[in-house]
Amino acid sequence: MDNINLYWIGKFFTYSSIQAKLIATFLAFFLFFIIRRLLLRTAYKFVEDIKTRHQWRKVTSYISFTLIFIIIAQIWFKGIESIATYLGLVSAGIAIALKEPLTNLTGWLYIIWRSPFDVGDRIQLGTQSGDVIDTNIFNFTVMEIGSWIDADDYTGRIIHIPNGLIFSETLANYGKGFKYIWNEIPILLTFESDWRKAKKLLTEVILNNSKIQPKNAEKTFDEATKKFMVKKPTLEPDLITKVEASGVELTLRYLCKPRRRRETEHKMWEDILDIFEEHDDIDFAYPTERRFNHDIEGKIAVKQQKN
Repeated sequence: MDNINLYWIGKFFTYSSIQAKLIATFLAFFLFFIIRRLLLRTAYKFVEDIKTRHQWRKVTSYISFTLIFIIIAQIWFKGIESIATYLGLVSAGIAIALKEPLTNLTGWLYIIWRSPFDVGDRIQLGTQSGDVIDTNIFNFTVMEIGSWIDADDYTGRIIHIPNGLIFSETLANYGKGFKYIWNEIPILLTFESDWRKAKKLLTEVILNNSKIQPKNAEKTFDEATKKFMVKKPTLEPDLITKVEASGVELTLRYLCKPRRRRETEHKMWEDILDIFEEHDDIDFAYPTERRFNHDIEGKIAVKQQKN
């Protein structure tokens, strides 16, 4: 019985058999490479949209990988009658030896199935933020924003993030579901400033610079409520008053597009500086130390001085 088994093993792994399989494997790779290049070249002639081209490139890669995997399995494991048996053996080996790649592969399948983000979306995963520019089997790629730059602008770095992190890190999508974000600009005024007057002036600034119409935002939010259990918030621009230790804080709160947060904030600050410059009774507060004499500066003393 042992002689028979050795005979069949030797016959299967003869030099000529291995040589033929290597040649067949090379031809399979070469053939799929040529076919994929021809398909992409044809698609690029008729498709001009960058995102559609990217999708074509990814789909052809996935299909080619799957087909060549099956064909090579047939070439090298012709003696195994059931492909399910072969796949079972391969899966068991991968599960033991390749834990991290398997997790990343599962993450890729989850990204395709659940679509938590698409190419072109701006996301934050854990501490990394950026625009998704590519996805593949084991990782996805983002053009980084933020980091050492104090704004939502590109740093110039391209970050490759393992797909498996989507299961262990918190994912935030800036435009999935509700395509706007809230931004706030805190403005600290001195206690001596006419904060009521400042609030009227800031209301004009926020209304002039807020490009998002409440009706349009409401339509977008209504679409989001069809997918998520969320309560409708206030969508109109708002001004919030708060007393801090060193002055009166007026916070501008408004909606903006994720990629225009810095632009709108820049424009509002310029308008605020110009308007406050025209009014002597409005001053910005900054860290200082002061002594307060109640007998001279208190409310009763001030009223007596006026009388």
